[in-house]
Amino acid sequence: METDQMYQLMYPIGKYEVPGFIGENDIERWTQTIEDLPTEVRGLVSNLGGRELNWVYRPHGWTVAQVVHHMCDSHTNAYIRFKLAMTEDTPTIKPYKEGMWAALEDYKPDYLHHSLQMLDAVHAKFVILLRSMDIHDYHKRSYFHPESHKNFTLGEALGLYDWHCRHHLAHLHQALDYKGDF
Repeated sequence: METDQMYQLMYPIGKYEVPGFIGENDIERWTQTIEDLPTEVRGLVSNLGGRELNWVYRPHGWTVAQVVHHMCDSHTNAYIRFKLAMTEDTPTIKPYKEGMWAALEDYKPDYLHHSLQMLDAVHAKFVILLRSMDIHDYHKRSYFHPESHKNFTLGEALGLYDWHCRHHLAHLHQALDYKGDF
């Protein structure tokens, strides 16, 4: 498979780029993405059988089930990172090995209903937190990511998780469109 085609399959909406300015409209739009994600994911996967849940979105990529489980775990981490940044001064967050997590037993299609339930709950709580924050919190509160050696404001982080939602929704659509056949 050509490099350009593989890149498009890996990053169907492109890579995340931090905007130069983050305003209230961005915050509201990104928060809406967080709020809408569980319904969108459920609409895509709730009627799939085991075969479809094992379709991949690109060669050597994650299965539909693994993508959903990953979103659940990633967004649980995001919610906790936001809470840490709201209650501590620039906390250092804990990275995790996403690929290794995806190989664990709880990422199997048989357990998808648990991740869908968690996605509903975590996103509901995340949106409550996001809507309770002041615009200054998004610009002044931050956390330190030790792998990138960078502070991320909560505005930058919210933009990243908006992108993350849309990025993995695009992966789910790819897997379903291609029926896992590459």
